[in-house]
Amino acid sequence: MKGYRLQLIRHGITQGNLDGKYIGVTDLPLCKQGVEELYDKIEKYDYPSVQKVYTSPLKRCKQTADILHPNRYTAELPQLAEMNFGIFEGKKADELMNDPDYQKFIKGGLDNPPPKGESARDVVNRSFEALNIIISDMMYDGLTNCAVVTHGGIIMNMLSCFGVPKMQPNEYACDFGEGFEILISASMWQRSNAFEILGRFPYKRESE
Repeated sequence: MKGYRLQLIRHGITQGNLDGKYIGVTDLPLCKQGVEELYDKIEKYDYPSVQKVYTSPLKRCKQTADILHPNRYTAELPQLAEMNFGIFEGKKADELMNDPDYQKFIKGGLDNPPPKGESARDVVNRSFEALNIIISDMMYDGLTNCAVVTHGGIIMNMLSCFGVPKMQPNEYACDFGEGFEILISASMWQRSNAFEILGRFPYKRESE
């Protein structure tokens, strides 16, 4: 049975991340520390070559893809963008704690979006759409090993909704420049909308 491997990789760090702000659709580039950390990871970890890279259209993901997989063909998918946090964009959690809208939002739920923002259900739906596009594209072009550079929230969403074996959502949290590798079979995806989680990614480089 033919399998399709995908590396799901979180983008490098931005100044907004360092400041602890909500930067879902805010289009920040990588900060100096973010760039340096990615190059440091390349020295310490093995990022195997891939045939194609699918990225979120946001700068931090495209820059991460260019660093980790230079000179590799990339395709931008708007479905891979981070959640839109609406009026909470650019703000810190401690600035919002007394806001009733924020208190409602952090209670969670699929249909509990921030004001002028996006619901978790919306994110689930477009994550599913992104996976369908990627799998169809790989099958059509005969690709078997690709990477997806996206956001931590999107990776957690994909794994918790469609990955097996199942784990607690917080177990899918990953550091910047890191993520998970998954294996997709056409039959399993078509039958169950599910894929196999192979493990965390990247791999520690063997000492020479």
